[in-house]
Amino acid sequence: MAVAVRPASARDHLDVLRVLDAAMLETDSETVERRIDADGVLVAVDDDRIVGALVTLPRESGVHIDAIAVRRRRRGNGVGSRLVERAAERYGTLTADFDPEVKPFYDGLGFSIEKQGERYRGRR
Repeated sequence: MAVAVRPASARDHLDVLRVLDAAMLETDSETVERRIDADGVLVAVDDDRIVGALVTLPRESGVHIDAIAVRRRRRGNGVGSRLVERAAERYGTLTADFDPEVKPFYDGLGFSIEKQGERYRGRR
């Protein structure tokens, strides 16, 4: 079944937190709730189940990807890429800070990447 990407609504709050928590990403409920209210969260949905989430923070130009996560069983199937592509369409310029193990993901999405200490920063 095809995955649809849409803005998160208030009713998605708990499911977004579950996806982020399962990926062991540090975030808090209040931040996610504020970003949903500000139209800064996208969700990937398959058969009415949230299988991925992308949380953004506003920047002077575009947005910063604060967190992106995909349910373990759905990884490697393009869900994360769909979330990032939709974010680029919706918000324009994207930036992200990330660890070395996810650098290939951002490389594949056309981010220009530079090393920042132990981590990387990408821009698209």
